[in-house]
Amino acid sequence: MITSTRTARTDEPASALLGALAAQGASGAVSTEAGIVYLAAGHVVHVESALTPDVGDLLTHSGALAPDGWWQAIDQAGRRCRVGRQLVDSGHLAAGALELCHLGALFDAAYFVLAHDGPVLRFRPGVSHWLGAVRAVPVDTVLRESRRRRELLHRIWPEPTIDLAPLARVTGTGPADLPARRSRTLAQVDGVRTAAQIATALACRTFHTLVELRRLAAAGLVVPKAPSPVPAPARAPVSAEPGPVPRPTAPDEPDTALLRRLLHALEAL
Repeated sequence: MITSTRTARTDEPASALLGALAAQGASGAVSTEAGIVYLAAGHVVHVESALTPDVGDLLTHSGALAPDGWWQAIDQAGRRCRVGRQLVDSGHLAAGALELCHLGALFDAAYFVLAHDGPVLRFRPGVSHWLGAVRAVPVDTVLRESRRRRELLHRIWPEPTIDLAPLARVTGTGPADLPARRSRTLAQVDGVRTAAQIATALACRTFHTLVELRRLAAAGLVVPKAPSPVPAPARAPVSAEPGPVPRPTAPDEPDTALLRRLLHALEAL
């Protein structure tokens, strides 16, 4: 039984808890290590993951919406959880275009959240996403589609590290005669970008990008980049004179897009 005050970490797989919440008609946010599933009256209304481009990334990178229009809608309606409605009412975006983009982002993120069906970190009752209601999807439909995508990708190429790791081209392979979409995807493989970053650069849904990347891997053109070995610390030379204090290493710059999304989510809460 899921009570309205339940927030603690559980050992239940995400799919099991989502099914129980759907049966109860619950509303709130289910958090896992890969992302968050938002429910309203037992239906999935949004899913977000740092491993996939969000609705804003897809709309602005594709040119369907100017970045200023996106951030203006967040500023005006984010706290009221009506960003989607604000985009449509202001004339920045057609309702159908928003719905298509929203569903694409929802199923892309759900694939990663449910790919390994890990344990739920917590459930926060009553929490709403700042985008607001666009299109509600039954939990069973989300679970079924995530399973279908996982099985399809496995048939193309069974190595799942393609989904998460930085990807590199295989050295020594000549130019291949590839379909246009696959060729564009290969052009973005630089040894640094992950599948999600390539999808963002192409303004393409992550699942479509994963399909092309796994096909490239099956053709021997792309491989996950092996992590660089950590060098052993060099021994400092012995000296009678004190040396300069080593300059501290600057921390890696955070993902600013993710931080912006988290900031607006916190503001909405």
